[in-house]
Amino acid sequence: MKNMFALALSAFILIGASLPLHAIQNVTFKEDVYVAKDDVQDNVISFGGNITVEGRVRQNVVAFGGTIVIGGQVGDSVVGIGSTITLRSTAVVKGDVVSLGGVLNKEPGCVIQRDTVYFKSSEAFSKLFKGGIFFPALIPFILILKLIGFFIWLLLALVIAAIFPRQLAQASSQIRAAFWPVVATGIIALILFSGFVIVSALLSLILIGIPFLLFLIAVGIIIKVFGQVVLFYFFGESLGKAFGGKRVAPLAAVIFGLILVSLIKFIPILGLLFSFCLSIIAWGVVIRTRFGTTENWLKRKA
Repeated sequence: MKNMFALALSAFILIGASLPLHAIQNVTFKEDVYVAKDDVQDNVISFGGNITVEGRVRQNVVAFGGTIVIGGQVGDSVVGIGSTITLRSTAVVKGDVVSLGGVLNKEPGCVIQRDTVYFKSSEAFSKLFKGGIFFPALIPFILILKLIGFFIWLLLALVIAAIFPRQLAQASSQIRAAFWPVVATGIIALILFSGFVIVSALLSLILIGIPFLLFLIAVGIIIKVFGQVVLFYFFGESLGKAFGGKRVAPLAAVIFGLILVSLIKFIPILGLLFSFCLSIIAWGVVIRTRFGTTENWLKRKA
């Protein structure tokens, strides 16, 4: 039990310690972000605000709603979910430009060195939800839940991919390099975790186990979320290599992977089996690589 608690505690410590301070500072909620010509930032992530980049962003620009205006340079990708993206003639984007459910405006002279993924704003969605999101004659309830779940995973995946691109790449590589050890680690970890959850739940009847149960639930969520995003990255990167063999940027990889995984999960019976297998792999790769920071955390030191 001590080893399991140590593992869980390490997960929290790792998440807190490895989260870059600059990434936290550049996440805004309904606030405008302006990167001046002489400014350099690492990542810019905004929920409902407006982003203007005249200087340089080393990695990614991500917005949920609001607007993105790029007049300077972005070192990796520009992603807008329900956003209006404008690339001025002086804009240079060294990665991908992804616009989902928004508007993309490109002035002549702007440079996009990789791919452009553009799903226009959504006449389809407006028709789909016309009459109310819970209108039973228009959309089956299960489809609504699937769509909500998809966009929640999309939000989580984009944020994690923007902050932890190297860790995702490291963990994904270990799925290929040590697939069966990863699976074995995942099976053992899930069995142990389930056992501790059951014990904590029983102890909760006399109040002692409530803190441990809450702690285990939090750890389980952290491992599941990070592990699932690693799998999105893995499938998206594999898909990119299958069609053209070129490197796919982390943000584009998790989007493609999420779409592929979501489509497979829609298949009856097979989708449930697929989800169960993914859970095993997710737990195994997160624990074995210690959230993508090493090749094999469980390897004995010589």
